[in-house]
Amino acid sequence: MKELLQQLLENEILVYAAMAVVPLLWIIPFALFAVWLERKVAAHMQDRLGPMRVGGWHGWAQTIADILKLIQKEDTVPTAADKRLYFLAPFVVFVGAFAAYAAIPFSAAYIGAEINVGLFFIIAISSLAVVGLLMAGWSSNNKWSLFGAMRSAAQVVSYEIPVALSLLPVVMIAGTFDLQQINHAQTGWFWNWFAFKYYGLMLIPLLMYFVASLAEVNRTPFDIPEAESELVAGYHTEYAGMKFALFFLAEYANMFAVAAIAATLFLGGWNSPFGDLLSGPLWGAFWFLSKGMAVVFVQIWLRWTLPRLRVDQLMYVGWKVLIPFSFVFIIGIGFLIMLDR
Repeated sequence: MKELLQQLLENEILVYAAMAVVPLLWIIPFALFAVWLERKVAAHMQDRLGPMRVGGWHGWAQTIADILKLIQKEDTVPTAADKRLYFLAPFVVFVGAFAAYAAIPFSAAYIGAEINVGLFFIIAISSLAVVGLLMAGWSSNNKWSLFGAMRSAAQVVSYEIPVALSLLPVVMIAGTFDLQQINHAQTGWFWNWFAFKYYGLMLIPLLMYFVASLAEVNRTPFDIPEAESELVAGYHTEYAGMKFALFFLAEYANMFAVAAIAATLFLGGWNSPFGDLLSGPLWGAFWFLSKGMAVVFVQIWLRWTLPRLRVDQLMYVGWKVLIPFSFVFIIGIGFLIMLDR
């Protein structure tokens, strides 16, 4: 009996390990592809070609070559750095991004951890990245890194509020924090998606969430923590090699995570736009990833379209525009839900 219990426990651990590896198998190829895509989008918007040589067709292997280069770089540590925090910071940042994937439903057949407060969990665990960024800025003993870390902390803490408030209308309509249940509530043709509820009014919180999520992941026009013209490279100025690559990987993992939340809550998640046509677990994963990648493309597109905001403008948008408007919309949508019932 003891041997049977031990065997079951070992099998359960293997199952959990396999479930944890699946998001990683997506994050790494996605980050490689997204870096290449960002270079190509930037190049074509600026009337040039971008990477064209490595790998053949449109330089598709350029990012792979860059990763191999980073792996081979010398692992340097600043003399005056706090070495423990310096080494730990990139891993804390990446763990915060990676843990959010536990509650993201990639299809009707796969979700890492189907918990009834999945949305709350993602919002909470993603804030762990702030701790890592502060660790990186402080431990480097570099004033530019510290400035970048402080900016990032102020920015993320400020914009977590409008992110959460912009998602509340969906929770009010669906009546649950469970992301799979929210997906099931949008089953059917695309006009059943929450983005088109109440004659398209729900497009407003989608837009507010998208703007606030750009600040959450330090993307233009909210990339102040990494402002090259002011802070060299911000909180990762003193990092090189694979530690720098981990920061990069975490940034792109966060980009898809916020895109996945937008796809799940507003754009039907893994549901087909055509009702029962082209539906099923594999088609569900296809639709989910396609919607997420479409949002990521818009994030990349905006980087080469908008100028960077000043710090005071960033705080103004968060505290005096998004947050008050979110409260007004929550009250309004609550009134509509009451009338609808």
